[in-house]
Amino acid sequence: MFRVSDLDDTESPLLDHLIELRTRLMRCLAALVICFGVCLPFADDIFGILARPLMQAFPDGNGKLIYTKLYEAFFVELKVAVFAAFFLSFPIIANQLWAFVAPGLYAKEKKAFLPFLFATPILFVCGASLAYFVVMPNAFRWFIGFSGETGGMQIEALPGTGDYLDLVMQFILAFGISFLLPVLLMLLNRADIVSRAQLKKARRYVIVGIVALSAIITPPDPGSQLVLALPLYILFEGSLALMWMTERRQAKEKAEAANLPVEAEATED
Repeated sequence: MFRVSDLDDTESPLLDHLIELRTRLMRCLAALVICFGVCLPFADDIFGILARPLMQAFPDGNGKLIYTKLYEAFFVELKVAVFAAFFLSFPIIANQLWAFVAPGLYAKEKKAFLPFLFATPILFVCGASLAYFVVMPNAFRWFIGFSGETGGMQIEALPGTGDYLDLVMQFILAFGISFLLPVLLMLLNRADIVSRAQLKKARRYVIVGIVALSAIITPPDPGSQLVLALPLYILFEGSLALMWMTERRQAKEKAEAANLPVEAEATED
């Protein structure tokens, strides 16, 4: 039954909402700019951390990066600073978005949405860590293995600075976003868009989709594809288990609510 107390006491006209949205976006932008200013002096050190998997992939550990455009190294530092600033300012950005959305939600919806808000950065960091510590070193070692003598010519790996940074960011973002699969499935389930039964029936198609996604966003070696596909499948099955537990809890709550009036009448008698 609808209760007015379930809603926040903040009903504003459209103009007030637009003004608040602008304020929240300006705060997000300000946080990003400030974090960019903090990260820019440390761009070389941050890039050194990002380049560590490549350096470790070379047999002697003395690999090098080159740039063929005069301005390439400068823009690489800017991109590194922006990339690091986004991760540093993400808690503030998420807080501002939540502060804008929360007043329009029911109390139960807020309680249901908060776990996803906390799970999102954790799962993203897990995916990015898998890419950085496991996938990238092995993939780069496999790529560098093509160096040597071919057809009487010496082939040497001399990666470009900008190209390498783009590849690293692609790895980290692709793995991080892929690990958000449980959040997406649980939100779709909470919104009654998909059910656990439908996902179980579509399991074979989900497996094909996971394998295809792994083949697209990872290098063409089977090892890297398996390293992404296996965790994604585990996360998918874990999402089904969470949906099952949620359905059991909801069924139990409904059963208790249905028996409550009967028990009350028995007590009165």
